[in-house]
Amino acid sequence: MDRRTSPGDLSVTQKNEPAFSSYSPPVELSMVREFSDDDDLFDFLPGETLEDNRWTRLYEEELGIKITYDWIADGEVYYKKFGMALASGRIPDVVKVNAQQLRQLSNAGLIQDLSEVYEQNASSFTRETLGEEGSGPFEAATIDGKLMGIPQTASSIEGAQYLWIRTDWLERLGLEPPSTMDELLQLSKAFTEGDPDGNGMDDTYGLAATSYLWDPVAGLANFMAGYGAYPSLWLKDPGGRLVYGGVQPQVKTALASLQKLYAGGQMDPEFSLQDGAKVKKIVGAGKIGIVYGEQWASFWLQLSREQNPQAQWRAYPIVSAAGSKAKVPLPFATNQFFAVKKEYEHPEALVKMFNLYLKTNWGEAADYKTYYSNPYAVWGLSPVTPAPGRKNLNAFYQLEHGRRTGDYSGLSDEAESIKRMIDIYQRGGEDKESGWGWERIYGQEGVFSVLDQYIQNDQLLYESFVGSPTETMLEKNSLLINMQLDTYMDIILGSPLDEFDRFTEEWERFGGTALTTEVNRWYEGQSRKSE
Repeated sequence: MDRRTSPGDLSVTQKNEPAFSSYSPPVELSMVREFSDDDDLFDFLPGETLEDNRWTRLYEEELGIKITYDWIADGEVYYKKFGMALASGRIPDVVKVNAQQLRQLSNAGLIQDLSEVYEQNASSFTRETLGEEGSGPFEAATIDGKLMGIPQTASSIEGAQYLWIRTDWLERLGLEPPSTMDELLQLSKAFTEGDPDGNGMDDTYGLAATSYLWDPVAGLANFMAGYGAYPSLWLKDPGGRLVYGGVQPQVKTALASLQKLYAGGQMDPEFSLQDGAKVKKIVGAGKIGIVYGEQWASFWLQLSREQNPQAQWRAYPIVSAAGSKAKVPLPFATNQFFAVKKEYEHPEALVKMFNLYLKTNWGEAADYKTYYSNPYAVWGLSPVTPAPGRKNLNAFYQLEHGRRTGDYSGLSDEAESIKRMIDIYQRGGEDKESGWGWERIYGQEGVFSVLDQYIQNDQLLYESFVGSPTETMLEKNSLLINMQLDTYMDIILGSPLDEFDRFTEEWERFGGTALTTEVNRWYEGQSRKSE
């Protein structure tokens, strides 16, 4: 990797170690921020605002960095203003972008190379934490051999999905959780036709789905994984080349199965018009018994317990048609990067903020209860929010150790906070429901016990392409993805299966062939680096 850049700022005075050195006098660092006026967080934090809070004060007191916001906006307004700022080149000193925006800013010459900045200023704990995902996040931020952004790494394993099933319906119908796709299809049929809610009406469906097929809860990507189809991943084929999973023949098999489910009335007939919020209400109303979803789906599913306290859900491993252990697709998760404007004189300030945030929340002398959860989500007041990728799984392991030994003295602050929520549920008082979602995730039979099975059984399937977006991706990816999703949806709703073959041909013609060439050029370059 090319490490060329301008030298670090000379106005920095040393304080303990370079990674935490403080500016004297303080320096300003401008950003923009998305924040909703509907967020009631500050109702519980008297004397704090987005511009002046415990985190902005900490950065100024400890590092001599005064954070200012050029503007703050909510939702669609934020994205519209942000898009205009990027297009015009009027960006703040530090800007949070996705991978595509990072390349666009780099191509326009608006941001600076951070290679040497990171090497000289990242603390050992920051390196360790951002390195938990391997080299992928930094590969994604590296353009033409230069590190053009600091990745706010996201945990790929947090994207693992599970089969969430209404266990009270299982018990009512005398059924067992599925271990194969055939058994899952039989269960879906039973939940549709067997009156699992006992109301004597034909008003339930087996499988939840939303209008966006890859939603993290009630999406269908992991249903398709049951047939060895991974429609949103780049993967190695038997010959060692990278291929796009969305045009592989296994997808056609999975779509045929979904088409039969839909035609058989086992999916809501209007699911193609329903976003996640609408499907959540339908699940909450007790109309659906099977949901594919990530670990936080327990909070999404809890609405059903508000309407029926007897409703119970449990997460199970996803299953495969072959009956073997299914491979669980893990799309590359990191898609947030912090870039520094070309003219900004203190690029190392960004890295120091990463250092202090991680040290304050998870270092040896962490003040978790003040700066992460008090119990409100004060961690989000910071404009940078990196976190250890395995912190949630590690909290589960700590709780498991306590359950086995009876000794909870070694719990981290985060694990201790989770245990309090589980205890609330298990005590069974009036407030027990506030702990239900936590128990479904971190309890002895919770989600993370399934994730541990995935890990032990080598079931996690990581994406193979983790580079920055290629030129064809910038130009054609939106078109290709929309074409793919439209074709898949049409087939599920009843279009001929041969439409998939037409789609694969068009995908190649409209950019897929060039895309595959570029992805493999990157992959071959990575292979040469490792030799």
